[in-house]
Amino acid sequence: MAETAEHVTMLQRSPSYVLPAPRQDPFPLMMRRVLPDTWAHRLTRAVNINKMVLLYKGSRRFPRYMRSLVRKANIKALPEGYAVDTHFNPAYAPWDERMCFIPDGDMFTAIADGRASVVTDRIARFTRTGILLESGAELEADVIVTATGLNMVPFGKMLLHVDGERVNLPDHVFYKALMVSDIPNFVFTVGYVNAAWTLKADLVALWMCRLLDHMDRHGYTTVTPTIENSAMTRRPYIDMGTGYVNRAMHLFPKQGTEGPWVAAQDYKKDRRLLGRDPIADTALSFSAATAKTLKAVR
Repeated sequence: MAETAEHVTMLQRSPSYVLPAPRQDPFPLMMRRVLPDTWAHRLTRAVNINKMVLLYKGSRRFPRYMRSLVRKANIKALPEGYAVDTHFNPAYAPWDERMCFIPDGDMFTAIADGRASVVTDRIARFTRTGILLESGAELEADVIVTATGLNMVPFGKMLLHVDGERVNLPDHVFYKALMVSDIPNFVFTVGYVNAAWTLKADLVALWMCRLLDHMDRHGYTTVTPTIENSAMTRRPYIDMGTGYVNRAMHLFPKQGTEGPWVAAQDYKKDRRLLGRDPIADTALSFSAATAKTLKAVR
């Protein structure tokens, strides 16, 4: 927007972690010059996955060090004397909420060029000419774009029924973060909150193909996750400090604290769990449709 508007102001209640990232990664370009495309792709994919894992785990283990690295990157990208600690210094630790990555640092460039600015304050009310802030300052604006108040909903508001009974999702538990306890033949895809969404989508697709192969080989038509330990502690599916996530977790199934009921948000663990571990386990109940059932379906 800053390329076409006279000026763009981002008004935020509190700062977020913002990091510049190259729009075009030089590593795969270099690899394609010296390796066949297939090898270059595999190597690039492995390197990028490990970079994301290292960033997340490093942030969680060494939060003060990671905070300082982000701050230094912000200072370097912004004009000298810019109020980095006001607008880009969150109160929470790195990856308590998702990090924001700026392609080629274009946001910082727009701020340095005077085409964009950041204001950290709270809204008191709208006025005839813009927004009155709690500090008493007023932001004049021709156009106001609202970008807050997101409400998450499970499964796109789809209502689930089993044997004619409405499913109350919060009473259930996620199985391997791709099925729900006591709901048969229902597989879904939800990506990671700390890595690329498509990494989990790939693993879910692989696991579902393996599941279908397993069911075909044994003549099964139904698969249902079932909880053996009814006393198992249950926790929110996503455990983050993000407001819009916490506001919605009461609507979602829970995660457990043991076995396949844990939603680890960990690609390397899921690669083994979904890609290599046997499909059959004690938490899955398989059955075959009877002739009577098949007739009823028709």
